[in-house]
Amino acid sequence: MNISRRNLLKLGSWGTIAGLNSLTLGCDLGGMFAVPSRETTYFTPNETFYTVNYMDSPYNLTRDIDQEQWRLSLTGSVATRMSLGWRDILNRPSFDQISTLMCIDTLPGGTSMGNAIWRGISLKALLQETGANTDTARDVIFRGTDGYDDSIPFHRAMENDVMLAYLMNGEKLPKAHGFPLRLIVPGLYGIKNVKWIREIEVYDGDYQGYWQRKGWTDDGTIHIFSRIDSPGHHQSIAGPQLRIRGIAFGGPHTIRKVELSFDGEKTWQPAEIEPPQSPYSWVVWNYDWSPRHAHKAMVVVRAIDVTGKVQTSEITRPQPSGATGLHAIVINVTQV
Repeated sequence: MNISRRNLLKLGSWGTIAGLNSLTLGCDLGGMFAVPSRETTYFTPNETFYTVNYMDSPYNLTRDIDQEQWRLSLTGSVATRMSLGWRDILNRPSFDQISTLMCIDTLPGGTSMGNAIWRGISLKALLQETGANTDTARDVIFRGTDGYDDSIPFHRAMENDVMLAYLMNGEKLPKAHGFPLRLIVPGLYGIKNVKWIREIEVYDGDYQGYWQRKGWTDDGTIHIFSRIDSPGHHQSIAGPQLRIRGIAFGGPHTIRKVELSFDGEKTWQPAEIEPPQSPYSWVVWNYDWSPRHAHKAMVVVRAIDVTGKVQTSEITRPQPSGATGLHAIVINVTQV
């Protein structure tokens, strides 16, 4: 059977787009068959937190990093160049922050995202200490031990929520997640959150990082995302009431509202949002549904952020700026 790309993307919006993801991107869910429900939690354990790298085996370059030998260099358009060791980083004032990371390859309903408590130091304070040239600086470049590089605008680097993290969920940053130091920029896709940092350069021009040189976005702002975690796609349920549960994430803005549709997006019903852990993290939502009769029900979810922006139903592929579209599942109501 031949399916056009346009129709394949349409299929994806009804719970099968994760199958397209496994074919094209090699990650996330299975698709057209029954998908089990997922546990919805506030925090993602380090051992199950997603990892995506630009090369197949970055650990060949990073697994033997000695924290006592490692150095962080600060260069470029600064008054004073600096070189900091592991102990220097630990001795600086630190802060904790709950932030969600999300891969730019994540499709509607995808799982390449995680939420953690990070501890680290302020990038802004570090740049101020170097005497970064605020008149000429345009970008800040981050280079990793694995050879990866990317940048964020200087004005974004000077905001208080940008962190150089060395702890993850109360543990020393795991090697797979960037030990000894990684960047955390709330609201930007994972491609911008460079791991295994060895150099930070204040740059007077418009720097194009590894993925930008291959045609991907230089902006990296996360699109509004929502997902149904339970019940699973094509799961059979029975009983007078069902709790539907999932997460929603607004990227640079927290979520104000989550809605579900049971009639093909003609009408929307508000879900209950649990208190958010931070302005930079996903929210958990719940909806108690009482189906009136046995049937196959299609359930669609969407989110609205605090600025009033509604998650788009338009389906786009991840390249160049991240995927969009709504997640949907089919529930088999066997009896009520």
